[in-house]
Amino acid sequence: MVEIKLKKGKEKAVYQRHPWVFSGALDKVKGKPENGDVVRLVDANGDFLAYGYYNDQSRVAVRLIEWNEETTIDADWYEQKIKTAIAGRAHLLADKETTASRLVFSEADFLPGLIVDRYADFLSVQILSSGIEKAKDIIIDVLVKLLQPKGIFDRSDATARTHEGITAENGLLWGETPEEFIEVKENGIKYHINIAEGQKSGFYCDQRDNRNILASYTKGKSVLDCFSYSGGFSLNAFAQGAAEVTSVDSSALAIETLKQNIDLNKFDTNKHIAIQSDVNKQLRQFNDEGKKFDVVVLDPPKYAPSRSALDRAARAYKDLNRRGLLLLESGGLLATFSCSGAVDIETFKQIIAWAALDAGKEVQIIKQFCQPEDHPVRLSFPEGEYLKGLLLRVV
Repeated sequence: MVEIKLKKGKEKAVYQRHPWVFSGALDKVKGKPENGDVVRLVDANGDFLAYGYYNDQSRVAVRLIEWNEETTIDADWYEQKIKTAIAGRAHLLADKETTASRLVFSEADFLPGLIVDRYADFLSVQILSSGIEKAKDIIIDVLVKLLQPKGIFDRSDATARTHEGITAENGLLWGETPEEFIEVKENGIKYHINIAEGQKSGFYCDQRDNRNILASYTKGKSVLDCFSYSGGFSLNAFAQGAAEVTSVDSSALAIETLKQNIDLNKFDTNKHIAIQSDVNKQLRQFNDEGKKFDVVVLDPPKYAPSRSALDRAARAYKDLNRRGLLLLESGGLLATFSCSGAVDIETFKQIIAWAALDAGKEVQIIKQFCQPEDHPVRLSFPEGEYLKGLLLRVV
């Protein structure tokens, strides 16, 4: 096995079980590893530290997967890791009221670059590192053995794969191709989702708990759901007795899927307005019209994919939340989220404070939102905590 030696003093994070080793920490590469190969990482004295995936095209030169020197990284190792990850989520799917869940969450499950989501009888997989790409056939065999899905579909993110020096993939990996829309349930609510063409892996399981929590505040209220996608917050609001819901998304596919989901759950279409529009533009229009809502939901896409984008993202978050707050009167609620890992919760609170000041609103934080248990966070890898949110009341 190829051996990678660290520069002196660069081993602290490895001892703390952080899974990333950046290229600047490497001293010597003994051998000629291919990208994705499992390598042996040693300290400046040559003592074993960990095993990991090597990649000379990525800023993260080694993604660590195993700290026990006696362990062999083979098919049995992958099966055990995947089996453990699946077992930790089994209770979420046990009552059949939820049939959509994340089963493997990358570094959190010691498989950096592998994401597996279950949607009813299908699996949607993202392969985002060269190491997982190299082990893909083993991983597919393990998933088939453990889960017996109807099909496994690849929804690997093109940008992440480019950073790893591997080409983008999107297509069937095993079994049947899913129909254009398949039906799943989340907390008893039905959804039609599009695995092949929908956003990310087809659905956002990470808001499962937050949708349910927020819905408990919406009975008899008028709700504005921005970046609504397939309608998670909208549908939960209706399920809890919202008086009316307006859903806004720029995607025609998202709006069409949302309308299907309203019908699928037999909610009153007369109480629902679906608008295909840029959210910021629509918020400006609502403000110009003097429109007000009882509850506003802002769940935008990732504004800060890296720390270098943080300043620009902060401005975008501030402006978006300012516009949302302008549509609320005293007692109104704003549920606002960020899925940018580079934006921590304290930074997010500061951004929202600036937005409230600019909007001339005094607000209280009455609840904090986070990602659910099928998106766990390893204490040794805090970067895995990407989703955060606040429920604010205008006073």
